[in-house]
Amino acid sequence: MSAQTKKIQGKIFRGEMRPGDSATPSRSSSDPALTISIPKPNEQPAPQPRPQLAKSQVPQPSKEDGRSQEYTPFRERLSAELRTDYDGVERYRLDQDMKKEMHWKRWGPYLSDRQWATVREDYSANGDAWSHFPHEHARSRAYRWGEDGIAGISDNHQRLCFSLSLWNEQDYILKERLFGVTGHQGNHGEDVKELYYYLDSTPTHSYMKFLYKYPQKAYPYEELIRENENRSRDVPEFEILDTDVFDEDRYWDVFVEYAKDEQDPDSVYVRITSYNRGPDPATLHIIPQFWFPNTWSWPAERPPMPSMSASGNNAITAVHPTLGKYHLYCLPSPPPVSIEGTPISADADKEDADAVEPELLFTENNTNFHRLYGGQNETPFVKDAFHDHIIPSHRPPPTDAGHPGFFATKIHSSTSPRHTRPRYGNAPTETPSSEEEEQGPRTPFPLTPSFVNPAQRGTKSAAHYVFRDVPPRGGCAVVRLKLTPKRPSQDPSIEDEGIFDDTIEERRQEADEFYNALVMGPISDDLKQIMRQALGGMLWTKQFYQFIQSDWMNGDPAQPPPPPERKWVRNKEWKHLYIADILSMPDKWEYPFFAAWDTAFHCIPLAVVDPIFAKKQLDLLTREWYMKPDGQIPAYEWNFGDVNPPVHAWATFRVFKIERKLYGREDVQFLERVFQKLLLNFTWWVNRKDAGGKGVFEGGFLGLDNIGVFNRSEPLPTGGVLRQADGTAWMAFYCLNMLNMALELAKHNPVYEDIASKFFEHFIFIADAMTYQEGEHEASLWNEQDGMYYDAVEFGPDDSMQLPVRSLVGLIPLYATLVLEPATINRFPGFKKRLEWFIDNRPEVSERTMANINIKGRGERRLLALVNKDRLVRVLEKMLDENEFFSEHGIRSLSKMHKDQPWGIDVHGERYEVNYWPGDSKSGMFGGNSNWRGPIWLAVNFLLIESLQRFYQYYGDELQVECPTGSGEYMNLIGVAEEIQHRIIHIFGRDLEGKRATNGGNVKLDHDPHFRDYVWFYEFFHGDDGRGLGASHQTGWSGLVAYHILQSGATCRLPKTPKTPRSLAQHYFDEHIDSQSEYGDETRSLHSAYSIADLNTLGDVSPDAL
Repeated sequence: MSAQTKKIQGKIFRGEMRPGDSATPSRSSSDPALTISIPKPNEQPAPQPRPQLAKSQVPQPSKEDGRSQEYTPFRERLSAELRTDYDGVERYRLDQDMKKEMHWKRWGPYLSDRQWATVREDYSANGDAWSHFPHEHARSRAYRWGEDGIAGISDNHQRLCFSLSLWNEQDYILKERLFGVTGHQGNHGEDVKELYYYLDSTPTHSYMKFLYKYPQKAYPYEELIRENENRSRDVPEFEILDTDVFDEDRYWDVFVEYAKDEQDPDSVYVRITSYNRGPDPATLHIIPQFWFPNTWSWPAERPPMPSMSASGNNAITAVHPTLGKYHLYCLPSPPPVSIEGTPISADADKEDADAVEPELLFTENNTNFHRLYGGQNETPFVKDAFHDHIIPSHRPPPTDAGHPGFFATKIHSSTSPRHTRPRYGNAPTETPSSEEEEQGPRTPFPLTPSFVNPAQRGTKSAAHYVFRDVPPRGGCAVVRLKLTPKRPSQDPSIEDEGIFDDTIEERRQEADEFYNALVMGPISDDLKQIMRQALGGMLWTKQFYQFIQSDWMNGDPAQPPPPPERKWVRNKEWKHLYIADILSMPDKWEYPFFAAWDTAFHCIPLAVVDPIFAKKQLDLLTREWYMKPDGQIPAYEWNFGDVNPPVHAWATFRVFKIERKLYGREDVQFLERVFQKLLLNFTWWVNRKDAGGKGVFEGGFLGLDNIGVFNRSEPLPTGGVLRQADGTAWMAFYCLNMLNMALELAKHNPVYEDIASKFFEHFIFIADAMTYQEGEHEASLWNEQDGMYYDAVEFGPDDSMQLPVRSLVGLIPLYATLVLEPATINRFPGFKKRLEWFIDNRPEVSERTMANINIKGRGERRLLALVNKDRLVRVLEKMLDENEFFSEHGIRSLSKMHKDQPWGIDVHGERYEVNYWPGDSKSGMFGGNSNWRGPIWLAVNFLLIESLQRFYQYYGDELQVECPTGSGEYMNLIGVAEEIQHRIIHIFGRDLEGKRATNGGNVKLDHDPHFRDYVWFYEFFHGDDGRGLGASHQTGWSGLVAYHILQSGATCRLPKTPKTPRSLAQHYFDEHIDSQSEYGDETRSLHSAYSIADLNTLGDVSPDAL
């Protein structure tokens, strides 16, 4: 081997560190290369907007012989050129993308983790998506609406895809997609049964890193299904770590890294690095796959076809009618080496040592009708060909005549009738008789087995690398590929692995630079890792989502018509939907579809790293091809008409303010565009969910699944109408956010001042209807004796009953809180006049027990809120009680008091009861895969924290509450908010014993050096011990922890250590960017984490920021 090759192997195989690199101290010294390296913060001012260089001005590297020894990294060249305007390479790329100078987001992690068993692929008569397209079909059946894969990428219209597949010589199929149990098989609904981590990503996807842990034993597909099917809801789920496949560490750590060229977003480096963690040498097949989605099997007339073919030495050329031409260069790999860097072959150190050459495979991305349905294939080479080619046991037996049973002797043309496959429904259909004359061409098939196309062309391809006898305990094998439209003569990295690996390292360092710039204050390395994995996971959890309702409902011209019953199963009223966008998913395996209220929470941390993408998400959901003409926003694909909490306005304004705070940009057009559409949505809520016109809203389950004693999406078994405390509070919250947005827009257009007045009035009447009695016959949703809000069933004018369940329903009224700055009120005389008129002329409303808007708070501020000071204190008394809502890891969704005091009611001989379930759900309500009867949910906690911060703006240090209740320690509300933030961070942070609460006491996850630094971001968390539950990769709203770390991580103590008072710190409340509020200097807080450094960071909790 050359000296350069040895140097590269040293970096990749042994993880050698260069001077200046840093790694997490707790990382095993035997494996430093696996750490997300996070350098110490640079002492530099906060980034400011800077001028954009024209492309011709970008400093270029030397082109002589690829790279000279004097090569200067792009980061240094760009910094030298921009000087004081430089604020990082990734920020520079984001600006280029925003201005459409370079399309940095064309390629990204847009494949789903699961396309099988989705609603979009379901064409059954009964709507059973889990059964209609099972995992067993996925390798053989072409998808209609999307693609999936492991660590996959595609272009932004999903015309060309790439992903990882593997084989351990034990499995009966290739590992080319993630496996899990379905909603029917899991004891708590669907659940992925794999070990994988999204480790890192920049917003432009210029660098990404993914880890998959692949067993060396046969993957236990049947055991996982059988054990989970046999378990009741009262016991934990059976996970892959509960099997024996990871015993003795007999598995592979497979890292997949992507990097883009410094100034070419269409050129992508791919490096797959696999470590043998087991005690014995092992063989691994690495099979990167490269394919076109099937777009030709559905229309009556076949569209222009894309094509792939082998070209040159180990290269695949893909040509697409609209994407153009790309090449995938599959570079030869060096032989595997041991952890010490020693090659396994005695000749491997020689210049002419044998490299691991890939075998290029080609087939068509067409359904294998024969394997699935006993029918005839349209082409001789089909989707699952690579399984048959590589795995002998996967091949079908030959026919009695000696011909391969896999092939028929004829095929139907694409336009001939096809009656061999039950594409829709479950009943097989008639096969044409052998005497029937076949229409279309007849193609003879080879008489010897050939599962892949020997002509090396098709619509699906792979590069098959085989690494035999990889040394144990850290032995390593590496695959490098380059996706680019360029030829080798135009790209020296294709033939020089030194340039290849140096480029990936440059992109990683640029990612370090980007995330380092976000951190203010001395945040621990562990919290930095958590923050970065959370944000990286959110950026990985993007997906190309396609759904055209009319095509889906009516079926495709080239396919049999769907069963007529299907039109009545779901989503029949959403005829206008036409979706083909990159969307943020809650979890790309368990929830590979957008969910409207999840998206709103996703956008808060996303706005910190990429406000353009966050704004796009919020804007899309209100566009006419998403929103119904009547103003309803689609919920999620299982039922677009379901009702989620109205958080869109809140998220829109928060994203607007985060961008203004961190990036110095005010996108008023975005704010106004979404606001206008939300006027329609607000009207829909008023017309559809306040049926009696009383200002008290139903709303249904409102995203809280099983929180109520009854299923809130169905008619009550008691009869009557459910008056929901949370439904009404959500609408009050909606009003205040629309009011706040209107006041912001009124700075630019005075018309919005009148609209602000309208929402002010609307809020007052909603608050009044929720909180007070009118006459003798209308009951309140407030229970004076208990000091809580409850749902109520209204049977008639004289007959109503509260449902005294202490749950999140009673805390949500705290969300409806808005502080009006005196400067804001004085700026808009029309709004001020209306406000004062209401105070003077409607005292019966303005002075009752909601927050009295006539009383001015700290700094002459006014408060609009559903709760007054007395009710706030009484609710907080229970919320901060560790025997009720206050867990060591945040606020529970149901009071722990219901563990010993369940509440229930008998109706027509049936018992309906609410018990405290801190873990998984024990009922099948809403599929049983989530639980709101005790666990901790980060999204709703986030809103509670922000509400306390807003209350503090008004009350200041005057209002002190006991926290925790009964502790004797009092603090102001900003201190309470911070304490909740810290407890949420403690879910993920490592304690003094090296344990993370989210790992649930699993020794391997907590202490194994190849697990302990990686974190899963679960859907929700156990109410008592904080272990992760539900979807395991829901970096969607659980990614909010990154925001908490950025806001208060600098003062977060270790889990399970005592709280200590903070030193005195100054709060700054700015009305405008970079300017101090006229009343800001009056604020002091003993427990605050914020200081002057927070002025332009997430630490700012001023009215202008919130």
